[in-house]
Amino acid sequence: MKLSIKAATSALALAALLATAPALAEEQQPVAATAANASAAAPTTAEADAFVADAEKQLADLGIYGAQVAWINATYITDDTDAVNARVGAEFTEMQVRYASGAARFDGLKGLSYDTRRKLDILKQSIVLPAPATAGAAKELNDLATRLQSAYGKGKGTLRGEEINGSDIEAAMGTNRNPAELKEMWVSWHDNVGKPMRGDYAKLVEIANKGAVDLGYKDLGAMWRAGYDMPADDFAKMMDRLWTQVKPLYDALHCYTRTKLNEKYGDAVQAKTGPIRADLLGNMWAQEWGNIYDIVAPKGAGDLGFDIGDLLVAKQYDPVKMVKAGEGFYTSLGFDKLPDSFWTRSQITKPRDREVVCHASAWDIDNVDDLRIKMCTKVNSDDFVTIHHELGHNFYQRAYNKQPYLYLNGANDGFHEAIGDFIALSVTPDYLVRIGLLDPAKVPSADKDIGLLLRQAMDKVAFLPFGLLMDKWRWGVFSGQISPASYNKAWTDLRLQYQGIVPPEARDEGDFDPGAKYHIPGNTPYARYFLARILQFQFYKAACEQAGWKGPLHRCSFYGNKEVGAKLDAMLKMGASKPWPDALQAFTGSREIDGSAMIAYFKPLMTWLEKQNKGQRCGW
Repeated sequence: MKLSIKAATSALALAALLATAPALAEEQQPVAATAANASAAAPTTAEADAFVADAEKQLADLGIYGAQVAWINATYITDDTDAVNARVGAEFTEMQVRYASGAARFDGLKGLSYDTRRKLDILKQSIVLPAPATAGAAKELNDLATRLQSAYGKGKGTLRGEEINGSDIEAAMGTNRNPAELKEMWVSWHDNVGKPMRGDYAKLVEIANKGAVDLGYKDLGAMWRAGYDMPADDFAKMMDRLWTQVKPLYDALHCYTRTKLNEKYGDAVQAKTGPIRADLLGNMWAQEWGNIYDIVAPKGAGDLGFDIGDLLVAKQYDPVKMVKAGEGFYTSLGFDKLPDSFWTRSQITKPRDREVVCHASAWDIDNVDDLRIKMCTKVNSDDFVTIHHELGHNFYQRAYNKQPYLYLNGANDGFHEAIGDFIALSVTPDYLVRIGLLDPAKVPSADKDIGLLLRQAMDKVAFLPFGLLMDKWRWGVFSGQISPASYNKAWTDLRLQYQGIVPPEARDEGDFDPGAKYHIPGNTPYARYFLARILQFQFYKAACEQAGWKGPLHRCSFYGNKEVGAKLDAMLKMGASKPWPDALQAFTGSREIDGSAMIAYFKPLMTWLEKQNKGQRCGW
């Protein structure tokens, strides 16, 4: 049974446009009330209010057009669409950086209303790639960012010497059990996609770091960490605290998985001790291991009796029907159906006639009801669950569409990822029965619970250190702790430290393995995905308690529960209007992100893993 959430497969398109396009600081037509044209007189609260109102209007107007252009570029990659997207991105983010700079004029001003103060902070913190005012820097940064993302979208590897595209090589990594071919795919993808990006990425970091300093931040990493309603250093400490909570679970899973891989492949391929060879884990980045569940499944309990992908094929599901099923979960909670335009404007399958970015994403084009997903959907269990995840973004976007422009976002970016994730946790055997996919007679019995939990952990738990190290690497790059001369060594070292994995062959500084992961060339901050992995279990446990669930937590499905839906909707409608602890409290009763719900969910598995690992030399 495939119950994975592909944490790497989500991005909000408009949020990405707002956040990941480089912010410009070149001389262009002035924007009202920005720092560039502000008078030397002391600012007033009335000026601050007017400044925010103008920012929301101007950014909203251009943002819709920018989202339309970004959609065209992502679904029809050509040199022309690259150029148009870069130009519109430049225009939009020039405006964005001027407002961010202008917002700093009101720092320390007393008497501001709550909303004006919060919106000023959002304006300063919403830029991911700011450019300095140096002549030509903004254009170069835009060109670099567009070139890097498009290079990834067009990237290819090889399998048995034949060229293979990104979505196909990712699928093949999950099903192939030939170590030589797995190594070929891993190496060819990292060499062909990552290696050529190294110079461009170093230039991009240099320019964007200068832009962050110009906006008053220590470096770009500090700027990224500032957007979580807490000091940047406190956010880094919170991430480490959460990792400490869940690390024992990961360590136990790593030890067990390594033993099973050794049994499968032998000492020559995977040693009994030490780190795991990265390409053996069923995923190009070793970030989720669910694809090799067949290798680690415990005898008896591991045979779950069904596979979601097989069920979909047997019931003659096509990609559109899969998306309809995902929509049905949300409507069962009381949410309105998706608009008709969703079905005519989304990219649900990969077009045969052009290059597209297959990386799954959810889009809100007009901040009202023009919702879309962009996927290259295959009829399998991974994509079935990914659909539930992506639609979580869309239903969140529509829930807060009555908020002012600067509040059109999640409580924090981890929330936006976690909504779909926690809904997908409810893709349980009970849910599959209720939608007619699984025969009630084939629901796994209680003696299969270890198998069910292990199958979940192979994705949910295995992802945790990867979700943490992605931005740890970038924070080090941005701060200068990791120099361009040691990009790849630092990446490999962090992978070993946190994940306990190593590449299938030696790598050196001629390589740029980070670039083989979309979110690096795509300049998408990654802490959100780690937070989402923790938050989803908090949300899920709270929803199950609200639904009055009495059985094992991992068997809970709140499908069809309108009370849960109403409480969820109340949180979603808040958007970014309140600090995230307020939103968290509204649904869970807690104001602190906490890993204990995840530990509770997997507690039976942890007990079982400890028994299986007796006598093994765990760690690496």
